[in-house]
Amino acid sequence: MSYLKLILKNPFRNKTRGLLAIVGIAIGIMVIVALGMVTGGLKASTTSTLKAGAAEVSVMQTGAGNYGSGRINESRVTELMDISGVKETAGMLRATNTSTSESSATAVSGTSTGTGTTSTSGVPGGFAGFSVTGMDPEKLSLAGIENIDGALYSNESTNEVIIGKTASTNLDKKVGDTINLFGKDFTITGIYETGSFITDAGAFMSLSTLQNLTNNDNQVSNIAVKIDENANATEVGKAIETAYPTELSTTTAASMAGRMNNALNTIDTANWAISLLAIIIGGVGVVNTMVMSVFERTREIGVLKAVGWKEKRILGMILGESVVLTLIAAVAGTIVAVIGVVALLSVYFSGTIEPSFAPDIFIRAFLVAFVVGIIGGLYPAYRASQLSPTEALRYE
Repeated sequence: MSYLKLILKNPFRNKTRGLLAIVGIAIGIMVIVALGMVTGGLKASTTSTLKAGAAEVSVMQTGAGNYGSGRINESRVTELMDISGVKETAGMLRATNTSTSESSATAVSGTSTGTGTTSTSGVPGGFAGFSVTGMDPEKLSLAGIENIDGALYSNESTNEVIIGKTASTNLDKKVGDTINLFGKDFTITGIYETGSFITDAGAFMSLSTLQNLTNNDNQVSNIAVKIDENANATEVGKAIETAYPTELSTTTAASMAGRMNNALNTIDTANWAISLLAIIIGGVGVVNTMVMSVFERTREIGVLKAVGWKEKRILGMILGESVVLTLIAAVAGTIVAVIGVVALLSVYFSGTIEPSFAPDIFIRAFLVAFVVGIIGGLYPAYRASQLSPTEALRYE
């Protein structure tokens, strides 16, 4: 039998112990790959979200707990044009539909609460968190909506709406279909795609229409601000807050990106910590497996040394067996992680978050597996290489 075949075959002489070692290491690799794929997908979605809107500054009511929950007098939309550096403004009213049941009905229905939030039922596929935004159609570019399959709704029409690509998929709706929102039937005139998993999961209609439906006359929840080419978003935001110190607060796309990146970096750090933990736990498991293997093959190793095998050759064989175990575990863990993440995201986040298949995710997993193999096999390999042929042959 060749040297390579010996290395590939030896780890499975005791199939139960070899399988347990593989399973233990595979679990750690699975977690590393799964976290990497989900984190990478979140990063891509976050980047798309931040790039989706043309507005560099978002204005909201001071002290508003949730994005879009506050209310601002619509007159401020025009007044902000007087702030230095402001090029264009647009008022937006956000209303959120929530679903608590799944139905085969073809409409989203609900009753307005006066705050823009409704309790709905009959949402196909159990699609929850359906967001509706009221905005003048000529201002939609400030929300990142430029590519539309179909046509925009009319500002004068009270029964037209456009929905995002994700919403279209989840609600099984296409251009020309009708959808019932807040107890009123709307015709879908177009389907838009911004690349933002948040925006693409909702719908847009005329601002005045949504104001009437939710009893928010002359009110908006946010004001999107496009700044002049040479203006600074942070300075413009401060100027707005200074002009309306107790009423308005602002956030910029850059600051939002910073907060999101910090959160994602925390996840990355956790992933590296898990990688280190996998190396430690996996290494202990491999040490145990390989030490037992060496003990059971003491006489065999003695024979090999007696026929002329050098210490380096023995050392290489045991290390090779250890690495074979961990690399098989890496393959198994990676396959399970890919299948699991793809299935999970397709069921719970269909069309919103796509798993990342970046090469560095898989390189990290196999690198961790290789390191575990080397660390776990180093002591048993050294012990085997130092065995005296005479003592080994007398071992019972």
